[in-house]
Amino acid sequence: MRCFAGASSALDFSSPSLLFSHRIRCRRQLEVIGRRLVMNSVSSQARSRESGGCDDGVVTEEEWRRWGAVSPLPAAVKQIVDDLKVLELKVDAQIEFGGNGGKLQGAFGAYEDKKHRATYEALDDPEKKFRFFSARQVACRLLGSRGYLCQKCWLAMEDCMCANVKPCGLWKRIHFWLYMHPRDFLRQNNTGKLLWQVFGVHSASLCIFGIAEDEEIMWDEFKRAGKSHVCCLYPIQNSELTLSVEKAFGNSTSENLGSSMGDEDKTLHFILLDGTWNNSAAMLKRLKDHAKTVWGDEDLPCISLTTGASTMHKLRPQPSWDRTCTAAAAIGLLSELSLLPQLSSYGLDKQADAVEEALVVLLDSLTGRRLRMGRSITRKVRNTINIC
Repeated sequence: MRCFAGASSALDFSSPSLLFSHRIRCRRQLEVIGRRLVMNSVSSQARSRESGGCDDGVVTEEEWRRWGAVSPLPAAVKQIVDDLKVLELKVDAQIEFGGNGGKLQGAFGAYEDKKHRATYEALDDPEKKFRFFSARQVACRLLGSRGYLCQKCWLAMEDCMCANVKPCGLWKRIHFWLYMHPRDFLRQNNTGKLLWQVFGVHSASLCIFGIAEDEEIMWDEFKRAGKSHVCCLYPIQNSELTLSVEKAFGNSTSENLGSSMGDEDKTLHFILLDGTWNNSAAMLKRLKDHAKTVWGDEDLPCISLTTGASTMHKLRPQPSWDRTCTAAAAIGLLSELSLLPQLSSYGLDKQADAVEEALVVLLDSLTGRRLRMGRSITRKVRNTINIC
């Protein structure tokens, strides 16, 4: 304790008054420290309640679902969380997250890094390596975000935007699938999360790239719907790889996706690739490979948009103007679909507006946080040449 360090050399205790005043100062410092400990305890209890009361490290089904998931708690994620807690006891060092990207830190982080790399290298199947990578990314993000991020909007609790997001019903014949890269899971500036915040998890569902339980649920729905009712939204205008909304859905009598518009009993499933543009190519390839095993044809229909830059370009610019954030891609799709005569009566334009409003709320929350932390609210403009 600082108040006792070097006291004999700094004070002359031969004077009773000096000794008395010194004791008063130390007592006050002890009272301050005591109050801080109590406040920290209360804060810890509050964080525990927010995370479902799971300070022991166990991730429950309830906690998993609160983050927006529709699948059961993935077995591989649960196993890695359990392994991390066992390792924490073994090395006698607490799990710490911090730094850029919220990575594992300290003595535990150094030890765990060697261990997980050895585990990864020991796996002889590329698919097993990939699934291990995805599960570890998700597990670390779950543990590192407890008591820090809001489980609905994925923002720091002091920046929670949930009260400002207005729910809206999505047309019953549209279902969005957020096919999210594990490195984008629980990212504060992720925009895909807005879709289930606005439309609900049963209209906009999360599927994490490489998580077996998530991918199985998604593909089971695709098999039931049939290939003609499934398409991937890949908003890069490339006539060789993608179809425009008008070409795909404008002619309801042709033998393409447009023919599904006349089937009142079937849902149209739209896959939104939610990851960086470098990762999206691998995500699309995985979808096409799986489509080939299911339907015998890797030609998974892809839809392109005519949308421009999204609101999020102010904080998170894309490498070219025809590349946009996930929420803006959904807005563009709903807007273009609403212009088709056969879909004009379903309020798709209003549903697009609801997502746009949520995107503005997210931008305001992120901007406010940057200003509060004394950080710049503009990013360096990247090369805007279309590199595709």
